Amino acid sequence: MKSLKLAIVTTALTCSGLAMADSAVVQGNSVFDGKQLIPSGVRAEVGTTGYGGALLWDVNPYVGLALGYNGGDISWSDDVKVNGSKYDIDMDNNNVYLNVEVRPWGASSNTFAKSLYVATGVGYTDNDYDLDRRVDANRNFTVNNTDFKAGANGAHINGKMKYKNDISPYIGLGIAPKFNKNWGVFGEIGAYYTGNPQVALNLESGGANTATDTALLENEIRNEANKISTKSRYEWMPVGKVGVSFNW
Repeated sequence: MKSLKLAIVTTALTCSGLAMADSAVVQGNSVFDGKQLIPSGVRAEVGTTGYGGALLWDVNPYVGLALGYNGGDISWSDDVKVNGSKYDIDMDNNNVYLNVEVRPWGASSNTFAKSLYVATGVGYTDNDYDLDRRVDANRNFTVNNTDFKAGANGAHINGKMKYKNDISPYIGLGIAPKFNKNWGVFGEIGAYYTGNPQVALNLESGGANTATDTALLENEIRNEANKISTKSRYEWMPVGKVGVSFNW
């Protein structure tokens, strides 16, 4: 798993270096063009990894670079499903990334085709997620694919999920059409390969409608946390974001 991650990171960094070096070779001599270090645009963005922005470089019609930051707090209510259980989630994000954006049809005259790109790169991920779930009294609910009925005081489950201080490879697919020479919009979906997060879930208060079921509930909560921290499907942290760009 670690060797796969290292291979992807190395490939992404190599691609970044090659992209910056492209068109820096002048006929007969290897001459670095200092103008390549000057960004060609900026963008503001918001999504599942927070809000922030990026500096943009257009190396050529087919290759671009994006160096950005996403952070801040974002909350989702009863809309995040973890191992079949719905949680409210409060996200504290801190991500820095460097992506190479490859546009297969970058020289096309078709606006839609030339705006499509594949992004690959690396990011520093340091994200904390607070998970919270409240079940009303006498309501049926499921934890770790096991059915329960809440007791007279309902059930309150909470915990934390952390992606901490790690360099993670990234792959994504995006579209970035321009309205005119300067202004455009973009949307991107992808995922960081982070490995499994650190997870802790607890029954904060209440429980099931019997003492026996409450004991089983606490056990299934622990099993659910263990699944999240060990199953391969949670090794990828999904990313979705949209934004506005300005090029000069």
